Amino acid sequence: MAIERPNRRLTTILAADAVGYSRLVGIDEEGTLDRLRTVRNDLIDPMIAAHRGRIVKTNGDGLLAEFASVVDAVRSAIAMQQAMAESNSGLVQDRRIEFRIGINLGDVVVEDDGDLMGDGVNVAARLEGTADPGGICLSTAVYDQVRGKMDITAQDRGRQQLKNIAELVQIYSISPAQPAAAAPHTTVAPRLSIVVLPFVNLDGSSEQDYFVDGVTESLTTDLSRIPGAFVIARNTASLSKASQWTSG
Repeated sequence: MAIERPNRRLTTILAADAVGYSRLVGIDEEGTLDRLRTVRNDLIDPMIAAHRGRIVKTNGDGLLAEFASVVDAVRSAIAMQQAMAESNSGLVQDRRIEFRIGINLGDVVVEDDGDLMGDGVNVAARLEGTADPGGICLSTAVYDQVRGKMDITAQDRGRQQLKNIAELVQIYSISPAQPAAAAPHTTVAPRLSIVVLPFVNLDGSSEQDYFVDGVTESLTTDLSRIPGAFVIARNTASLSKASQWTSG
């Protein structure tokens, strides 16, 4: 008798969960439930569908979604968190619904009803639990797929032991709702400053002066086209140099 093997596939799993859901329900049960339904119907579910994702299951305040593309999964998560930040703006803290999101790329078992099981799902769920409110945590498998393909700023949280996960998991976090100036590990590239000194006509012939001037002007123009570059023209450079000589 042949042994039936489980249906398995490699896929990207997104796990999301509302932060402090029980507390919010305790404060205002009907209002919280109504707002969660609205958020799901108007923001979360359409955002997942727009990025070619499939909602696998929901469990009250949380959900599990599957994506064929890692990039689509991360883009969907970022869009979800940004939409939630905008939706929460103007609300007091006790009325805000914020999500944590974890994303993992792994092997899963596909049940007959379409449900997904296995370690790949468990890692995504544990990553979600480590995320900050409004934040996203990625496994190494996910981060390696999106870096260089997406303009994101990620914080390396190191290798961590997650509950009921045998191996240590390398975690990267991103905070899409955070202003860029305050994002972790955001660096501002230094502005490129270039001084163009006039070329010297070593030939001594006055007929070559126009050629020397032309080379200087052409070089100045070309350098000024570099994004973010600040180019000092030859006349300004000459005045600055003369000032240094006279002051010395």
